[in-house]
Amino acid sequence: MTQEIEIEYKNLLTKQEFDRLLHGIPFPEHGKTQTNYYFETNDFQLKAHGSALRIREKNGDFRLTLKQPHPDGLLETHDELTEDEARKWLDGQISSKSNTEKQLWELGISPGDLLLYGSLKTERRETSPSDQVLLVLDYSTYNGQFDFELELEATSAAAGKQAFQSLLKTYNIPERETPNKIKRFFFSLEDSSR
Repeated sequence: MTQEIEIEYKNLLTKQEFDRLLHGIPFPEHGKTQTNYYFETNDFQLKAHGSALRIREKNGDFRLTLKQPHPDGLLETHDELTEDEARKWLDGQISSKSNTEKQLWELGISPGDLLLYGSLKTERRETSPSDQVLLVLDYSTYNGQFDFELELEATSAAAGKQAFQSLLKTYNIPERETPNKIKRFFFSLEDSSR
């Protein structure tokens, strides 16, 4: 699928809250590692459009994803990359990928203006308590920082919001404003430059 609407709810966690969820819900004992490589223009055109571009490396596979605002969540546009294509992107040799390139041009962004800003590594655990909900526990490291996060992905906003609030209440976790990973990554760059 080259495009999909992502409906998800996120909450940053303390280490104690992370451990409560990890031991209270049947998550896998060991997580799987994935690395996100983040791209942006030198004048932050993607950010100005509320958008983000990454390559995710997971299990030896590479996927380029452009995330854009959508009334129901986020519109994700994907292109699969070979390892060679991904390595070239990471070395600044941006190749044409039809799905994401089309969306970038619609935003007025030339793919040739994209720069790699860095990476974020996540140890991820997933479980699906129902066919409408996917629960995700993430431990992420980036730019000398780390964080713990709960994500809940749902097939509908109504089902997702209800399940998310119920889960937080059950585990006595306060709901926190939680910027997505790419925003946290770029915040960390700003913090390190001060």
